[in-house]
Amino acid sequence: MAFSSDFVTEPIPISLIAGRYLLFDVNVVTYLRRNHHICGSLIGSIPQAPQQNVFFGLPMELMPEEAKLLVEKEVAYIIDDKAWHKETLFTTLQGADKQAYLESLRSTGLKARKAALHEARKKTEAGLARYAAKKAQELAAAGTKDTQESGSSDTSFNRSSIVTDDSASLFEEESTRSERSSTTVKSAAALASIPFAITPTTSYPTSSLPQNPSQQPDPPVSSAYALFAHLHYRDYFIMPGLRFGCNYNVYPGDPLRFHSHFLATSYDFDQDIPMFDIIGGGRLGTAVKKGFLVGGEDPEAEGSKSGDKVRTFCIEWGGM
Repeated sequence: MAFSSDFVTEPIPISLIAGRYLLFDVNVVTYLRRNHHICGSLIGSIPQAPQQNVFFGLPMELMPEEAKLLVEKEVAYIIDDKAWHKETLFTTLQGADKQAYLESLRSTGLKARKAALHEARKKTEAGLARYAAKKAQELAAAGTKDTQESGSSDTSFNRSSIVTDDSASLFEEESTRSERSSTTVKSAAALASIPFAITPTTSYPTSSLPQNPSQQPDPPVSSAYALFAHLHYRDYFIMPGLRFGCNYNVYPGDPLRFHSHFLATSYDFDQDIPMFDIIGGGRLGTAVKKGFLVGGEDPEAEGSKSGDKVRTFCIEWGGM
């Protein structure tokens, strides 16, 4: 089933559940990644393989920094998911609204069913074409071999009988295949009227975005947020840097296409940086072919946003 972010409208609701900022709609996840360089982290299990722990699915959890940045840019807003569901959702989706919502799910299921049947039909036709070509080659090879081995009229007669038998067998096979194809077409027509069961990833229709029962405060972030905003406004993609012992892993493009360029760690502008941190970060960054980037917010610098006041330095180890 294909997904599209064309129907996503800003601002986007971010669900606040138990102190975590979550997105449940795959269209929203795609939209934010493509247009705003927000990657997040998938934390949900995959329905087809719930026992494995290598690949994950929806929902996607945002770092507090990502959620705060989206709120500052007025791309999204925070909603207390529990309070909204309790006070608003189950009192509005009634009567005609409920029927329209169910009908939209049925329509989506029918489209998914037809798309699946179309793909299955294309695969079947391709398989039958390959089978017919293979049979034709086998018959041609058998006929050539019989011609080389035969030298008399009796042999020619026997060969004609064999070819006739092969033709009859092929005719019966084609007839059986035609009957099966007719049955398949009827079955496909019957299946096309049965929609796929659609499990929506959101509990609200796309035409009615949830609204806050009460205004939510901005996500609490650490002092490293200034460095995060500084890098994001320069079109970098940013992922958590825990596995490299830093605040952020910084990519020049989508992490699905690029390796990260920097291991970014934030410090206060007047903070003393231990020499072991510089040595360890520089050696690690160089060993994994990344730069060790340190930065902090200069309180005396000019700028209207926190990201404008940040100064950064990149440390690379030579001779390794």
